[in-house]
Amino acid sequence: MPPTKPFGRTVCAMVTPFTADGALDLDGAQRLADRLVTEGGCDGLVLSGTTGESPTTTDAEKSALVTAVVEAVGDRARITAGVGSADTRHTAGLARAAERAGAHGVLVVTPYYSRPPQEDIAEHFRTVADAVGVPVMLYDIPGRTGTRIEPDTMLRLAEHPRVAGVKDCAYDLLGSSKVIAATGLAYYSGCEELNLPLRAVGGTGYVSTVANVAGPALAAVLDAFDRGENAEATRLHQRVLPLAEQMMAAGLPGTVTAKALLGALGLPGGPVRAPLREASKERTEALLKVYEGLGQAVIPPVREGTGQSGAGCEPRPGRLSRCCGGSR
Repeated sequence: MPPTKPFGRTVCAMVTPFTADGALDLDGAQRLADRLVTEGGCDGLVLSGTTGESPTTTDAEKSALVTAVVEAVGDRARITAGVGSADTRHTAGLARAAERAGAHGVLVVTPYYSRPPQEDIAEHFRTVADAVGVPVMLYDIPGRTGTRIEPDTMLRLAEHPRVAGVKDCAYDLLGSSKVIAATGLAYYSGCEELNLPLRAVGGTGYVSTVANVAGPALAAVLDAFDRGENAEATRLHQRVLPLAEQMMAAGLPGTVTAKALLGALGLPGGPVRAPLREASKERTEALLKVYEGLGQAVIPPVREGTGQSGAGCEPRPGRLSRCCGGSR
């Protein structure tokens, strides 16, 4: 088992629910967070990541979201707040605000677009880590930011007492394995197809968009692996890959596909904010078809009119529920 789990083990990159008119839906966020922890197989939540539409939510909305979700889940899950930006001063301010709001940790992405050199990237992370008293998770996703956190930079940053983990979307298992072997950093897969491979080389867990709707299926993979049932872990990993592909690699952002499925299942999510646009009816039906293939390994739908899970609100292609605050 990994030595530490500072941000949890089976972590959902939670969407940010909005009302029909696009306002922040704090009640919906509390209900969704509770469902993800109670029935969704999640022991950690990341708020205001890219899946949480951080580019289009205000600083005040980010803080209010943390406060509401921490109130809803208490000590049942670790709450990590996404605070990354391309501005070091702004990022440090967001990190301090998240800590005041009750976050148990912060997620900090590599500064994007400006593509700073490695020592500047390291100083950015150190500045943010110096600004707070909670654990910091570094987010390495060069495909979005334009710059990766090189393994040597990771080794230097691991010396900071509050740099505790990495959300790994660098697609470099060799580099990740070297850092895991040389440090105490908790590594979390940020790409569902690498959840099992990263765990097999010493990773801690995952931070997943797909966990918004299929957390139990993802958690079952790690559970089997940790029991020593490698063949079963592989089978379960392969079972969830079609949904991960449809949600994350078939042309639409994961935020859009996650909210489409949440709305169809009667769970809080609501619309997306521009420039994102909602999934079409046809795309939602295709997502539901793949989702249904997972059977009981998903978060139960909500029984219409009751707010409780059960067969009364089974998702069916072409039938999008309006129960439990669903946006469709």
